[in-house]
Amino acid sequence: MQKSDDDMRTGSDRMGPPPGPQNESESSVYKGVALFRIGDAVQHRKFGFQGVIFDVDPQFANSDEWYDSIPEESRPRKDQPFYHLFAVNPADLSPYIAYVSQQNLVPLPEGQEVAHPQLEDYFAGRQNGRWVVRNDRIN
Repeated sequence: MQKSDDDMRTGSDRMGPPPGPQNESESSVYKGVALFRIGDAVQHRKFGFQGVIFDVDPQFANSDEWYDSIPEESRPRKDQPFYHLFAVNPADLSPYIAYVSQQNLVPLPEGQEVAHPQLEDYFAGRQNGRWVVRNDRIN
């Protein structure tokens, strides 16, 4: 099969994440392209809390009130994926639900685990380093 000029420019036959930004108008967090998947264990880049992703929004989908409560200098852009996490507060290990922009997440360092009480209710266990969603949770 011969590649078209468009395929050659875009790399549409590649596996894995999309190519990086080609110019300044493109985002370093790939607007609308989720770099993490449901079941991935992640850590907040600035605040260090850890969690497991259980849902993904392709762009911001929370309330304006929630967004406006973030200090303006720290507000993430809305045109990127946002993730719902079963999160754990690092100070006291208390569990909670977090909503975090892609730009603020990094993969959880190897060898670390997230201990959240809802993980076993939502996931069947782990496989190849990722939590696997229970069959009764798949819609």
